[in-house]
Amino acid sequence: MINGHELRSILGKGIRFFRQQRQLSQANLAEKAYISVTFLSNIERGIKYPTSDTLSAIANGLGVEVYELFQHDHSPDKNRKLFERFKKDIEKNVMDTLQIVYKAYE
Repeated sequence: MINGHELRSILGKGIRFFRQQRQLSQANLAEKAYISVTFLSNIERGIKYPTSDTLSAIANGLGVEVYELFQHDHSPDKNRKLFERFKKDIEKNVMDTLQIVYKAYE
């Protein structure tokens, strides 16, 4: 079960991900959402949680639906871990295949 801190963290990472993807500064997005840069920064860092109206304004400023901000954990660390696991699985499959081929030609 997810707790409040984790929820704020996921939201903050989602907002930061979409903001950076759209090459918006915090000041640009804060202006679009009618909030202060400090408040937006606190939301992105998982310190504060916006009201539903503010959350909607942020999503509109980013051009996404509110639910998209919560869909994924956009942290690079998580993506890196998934990539490393995928890489290990691929390497194992390649080595297994090479051993089969090698034994076939012995």
